[in-house]
Amino acid sequence: MRARMESLEVLANNLANSTTAGFKADRESYSLYVSPEANSAGTLPLTVPVIEKNWTDFTQGPLQETGKSTDLALAGPGFFALGGTDGPVYSRSGSFRLSTTGALQSGDGRPVLDTLSRPIQVQPNSELRITGAGELFQNGAPVGQLQIVDFARPEILSKKGQNLFVLPKDTALADQPFPARSAQVNQGYTEAPNTQAAESAVRMIHVLRQFESLQRAMAMAGEMNQKVLDEVVKSHG
Repeated sequence: MRARMESLEVLANNLANSTTAGFKADRESYSLYVSPEANSAGTLPLTVPVIEKNWTDFTQGPLQETGKSTDLALAGPGFFALGGTDGPVYSRSGSFRLSTTGALQSGDGRPVLDTLSRPIQVQPNSELRITGAGELFQNGAPVGQLQIVDFARPEILSKKGQNLFVLPKDTALADQPFPARSAQVNQGYTEAPNTQAAESAVRMIHVLRQFESLQRAMAMAGEMNQKVLDEVVKSHG
């Protein structure tokens, strides 16, 4: 039942973010727990499924056209680098905006970083063109380039909020970010989440039915134990 409850929490979070740009679904990895009593002589092994860990599915979501010049989507492996007081964070969500002063920002106000880890600053009232390599142009002149990075082992990234990722502290040099050479920037698009609301809803119903079946089984076991106790009391009454 505990494993089913944890699974419901994961599915509920996926369902809640089924419209969040750049969201990456969480999945469950299961293992079997063997009770300590199973090692005793003459006892039957008692094994139950438990969620060993949750893992993030980094499969790319479909690209959706918006026509907005500050909406960007990555095709291929990679992450946008964002700044902030809590250090660099990484995201697949390119739902950006320009501030009144021309700062390119994420939806929650984080500065979008260039290849030198500086906040990108452009002219707020000039047309912005962004190439597939992440180069920014205004009035035909280059004004910066997006910092797009990848990781040798993206599974070590930790989620922060809905669609941000951070590196653990004291990360080894081999796991530090490096330029994502194969990532392609698509201007006027956003990346949809890689989870579908219908799929998550169906799985939630299936898991909920399993949970309810386990509840009924426990209730029946409790009733049977109570009947046995009642019979023992009667026989010794």
